[in-house]
Amino acid sequence: MRSALTSSVQVLSLATVLCAAQSFALKAEETPMQRMITVSATATISAKPDQARISSGVVSEAPSAREALSKNTELMKKVIAGLKTGGIDADDIQTSSFSVEPITVYGKDGVAPRISGYRVANQVGVLVRDLAKLGDVLDQLVTVGANQVGGLSFDVSKAETLKDEARKEAMVVALRRATLLAEAGGAALGPVLQIAEDVVIDGPRPFATARIAKAEAVPIESGTSTLEARVTVIYALK
Repeated sequence: MRSALTSSVQVLSLATVLCAAQSFALKAEETPMQRMITVSATATISAKPDQARISSGVVSEAPSAREALSKNTELMKKVIAGLKTGGIDADDIQTSSFSVEPITVYGKDGVAPRISGYRVANQVGVLVRDLAKLGDVLDQLVTVGANQVGGLSFDVSKAETLKDEARKEAMVVALRRATLLAEAGGAALGPVLQIAEDVVIDGPRPFATARIAKAEAVPIESGTSTLEARVTVIYALK
């Protein structure tokens, strides 16, 4: 008697599952698949750089590590003091790299390599907020003892705000492109379903890496920077 009752319950449960599956399948057939179109668009805006970043420092060599470090420290103090005298705020000067390494001389004909001295390098990153002072800052660096410039780049301080115009323009382009494609496909454009902004890293304008030999008048041309915005938009189709 119990076995028969158990079998009946199992059959009833199976029937319930089948009915639910059939009902779900019918609802899926009744609900049409969402038609959509995805487009990407890019817009740019030009801006005048208003600040610069310099990587500069001192490389010193001596027979011993202590002597090389002492020479480097003395010169770097003058470099940092010179930057501050030239109007650079202390918060805009930051050590970017520091190294002490042996100078190895490799022999020939099986002669073992030997250490002939040591090299100490100290680099600082400098933010120049007034481009009118950039040439003077570079001259000052060389005058006080900096013997290496690792690079110089130009930035737009309000780049994020200025890129808002490029973002708006990119959305206009996306709408125009999506409307054109939808009409060409015999459909009408519906509402926006999703918007995504692609991350674009606006590269700085580089300045050639160089080792500076002497102070001279430094001509600087900052040019213009191109700020770019990219969006991907998904629209519904009617």
